[in-house]
Amino acid sequence: MMATCNDEKCFKHGSIKLRGGTIEGVVVSDKGRRTVIVERPLVKYISKYERSARRNSRIAAHNPDCIGAKEGDAVKISECRKLSRTKAWSVVEITKKAERGS
Repeated sequence: MMATCNDEKCFKHGSIKLRGGTIEGVVVSDKGRRTVIVERPLVKYISKYERSARRNSRIAAHNPDCIGAKEGDAVKISECRKLSRTKAWSVVEITKKAERGS
């Protein structure tokens, strides 16, 4: 992990302020540059069938260089201002690292 980063959109070293909600989820994709896709499970109740259905919510979040979350990591993301067309969340911390095979 780097001590500082030159990322203007970093909440620690840049000009972005965090506000709003905080969500925990798992990184399912880290293919974008400084972007991760975080997925969290949802359980939705369907009253017509008196059953509950499992769904997944996928959120695009900014991944600063100083945090550097990878695919499979459990992360905590927080809401911020709109950073791009799809990103309005930023990765705050990695709560659990994924086990990577050698």
